[in-house]
Amino acid sequence: MEGRIIRQISNDYTVYADKEYICKARGVFRNNKETPLVGDIVEFDQNKKLILKIKPRKNSLVRPAISNVDQALIVTSVKHPDFSTNLLDKLLTIIEYNKIKPIICFTKLDLLDAKERENIEKYMDYYANLGYIVLTNEDKKSFKNLFKDKITVFTGQSGAGKSSLLNLLDSSLELKTADISYALGRGKHTTRHTELYELDGGLIADTPGFSAIDLTSLKPIEVRDNMVDMFEALEECKYRDCMHVKEDGCSVRERIKRDRILRERYDNYISFINRK
Repeated sequence: MEGRIIRQISNDYTVYADKEYICKARGVFRNNKETPLVGDIVEFDQNKKLILKIKPRKNSLVRPAISNVDQALIVTSVKHPDFSTNLLDKLLTIIEYNKIKPIICFTKLDLLDAKERENIEKYMDYYANLGYIVLTNEDKKSFKNLFKDKITVFTGQSGAGKSSLLNLLDSSLELKTADISYALGRGKHTTRHTELYELDGGLIADTPGFSAIDLTSLKPIEVRDNMVDMFEALEECKYRDCMHVKEDGCSVRERIKRDRILRERYDNYISFINRK
């Protein structure tokens, strides 16, 4: 029988086919150093409650541990915790590298004063001009048809408001939320496992919050090619293999002067390729 893993808690995998089946993974997966992931299409024995085979994946993420993702909605807080271009750019780069469509959602704009909001809107415009869908949690209607026939992962740092946003979109989910720890400047972890939920004709995952994303698996050239503005700058550089560091005829410095590339974005890029 074939189905999709929609939940994992410890060594129990919930597979959905005609109904939900709680299964274990065959020992052969462990011997082959394979691990079934939420999102996997699998063959399973509904009587023995055993997962027998994992179908080929189109992609997979390590953290959160999920596969076959179509799009990632990056929930980005603007205050408590404060907005971080470094974290957003890390997430965008990792998501682009995995051939997943990124969508950015800014949250907690109601906590900003007029000047702070004007500043954040400049960032929102910048990322929108890069071609990303940029949303806020203030307009529920903008999410209409966003999830249909897709697997969407909600991700972002702890306390950004992922569970709160999901509850706004569908209150029946009743996902747990927690207060922000102001001493640490981040939220308490409220999501303990990865699980797919039905939402607006698709499947979505609220994943454990995190603030440290690993870019060490990416080569510097892969970082460059998965940061949209750095990749597009190559067309105006003297050398097609320009890494935008100190090369002669690099167009990036001029683009920064003309506000076509954010200085912070470039600084993040340099830190990523230098692994700082």
